[in-house]
Amino acid sequence: MNNQLWIMSSAYPSLDLEALIAKAVEISAQGIELCVFRRHGTRTDHIATHLEYDDFSVKDAKNCLDLFNRHNIKLSLGSYENCIGGAEKDRKANQDHLLKIIRIAHMLGGETNGVNVGTFVGYNHELGKEDFGFQKNLEEYQRIFSPIIKYAADLGVTLVYENCPMEGWRPASWPTTYNNLPATLAARKLMYALVDSPNHGEIYDPSHDVWQHTNPIDVLRNTEFRRLRGIHVKGTRNLENPARTFWGGLYPMQLVNPELSRKADVPTCQSEWDRHHYEPMVPGFGGNDSMDWKGFVEAAHSIGFKGPFIIENEAVNSKGTGNISAITQGFHAAKFFLMPLIWTLSQSGYRYDNSEDKPLNDNGIK
Repeated sequence: MNNQLWIMSSAYPSLDLEALIAKAVEISAQGIELCVFRRHGTRTDHIATHLEYDDFSVKDAKNCLDLFNRHNIKLSLGSYENCIGGAEKDRKANQDHLLKIIRIAHMLGGETNGVNVGTFVGYNHELGKEDFGFQKNLEEYQRIFSPIIKYAADLGVTLVYENCPMEGWRPASWPTTYNNLPATLAARKLMYALVDSPNHGEIYDPSHDVWQHTNPIDVLRNTEFRRLRGIHVKGTRNLENPARTFWGGLYPMQLVNPELSRKADVPTCQSEWDRHHYEPMVPGFGGNDSMDWKGFVEAAHSIGFKGPFIIENEAVNSKGTGNISAITQGFHAAKFFLMPLIWTLSQSGYRYDNSEDKPLNDNGIK
């Protein structure tokens, strides 16, 4: 047991790169998933952009690697947008942005330095509402992502999909909440069958399966091991509230006329994200969640997973406060929660063994 523990930079949108790295050092993280979201895009929930992605140069790449090496920190990149659906101008802009991030990952060493590119796929609802809508989305994914994945492969970079359904990505009045194609294990395996390349895989977030009452240990054991490049650590507390009693757990809670809901004394969703009766948490910070982390980590080790566990802080009582100190406390809590699960016991307690770590390589960057 000696997995690296990383943080995801989305929790610190206001920090510049050097301040972000200082936070990672303070938390004793071994790496950062560096978010590089498109500025002035369609997303408002995640806006962290920790690299200047336009006109990123060889000099910028060397300076970046030098900065990370000075602090013994590894990195990967992430930009999570809808690339196959939404308004045409937005999805094309998202596709172009993803290509820019792939180029930057290549300049930072790509596979040589373990610099992957995290992404969503998104969903095309115009196709989705047609007969065989899911199949048509798979085919749209194949059409759009085949050349993107080939571009990544040619540059020695791997794309990794995150499995959030992005249930709040449509208005609360929208009847369904499936907004990101790789949200289920079945979809991801179908995607790999459609685009036969080793240069795409996944960064698995078990919390999204927990609130769908799917056992993430079973998902892990049925995942193609070679595709699994990282695990997002985010807790989920399933809420046993009146809304679940009234609406059930199979379909999302629906938005109805507020006056009618009050008259009938029936709860209705209060926001786009208030659809599935759960609360995001940081493991070990402010209460228990509904995830068997010990069992999950043991299952990950049993299949030989040696990649990073990346803390993704979206907790209401941490990231949701907007308070930098509370955000950092959440990361610290998750670190201490995970330490005995991913590191071996030494004379100085549970510690990461960095004796075999190598610096990020900037040879051949051009």
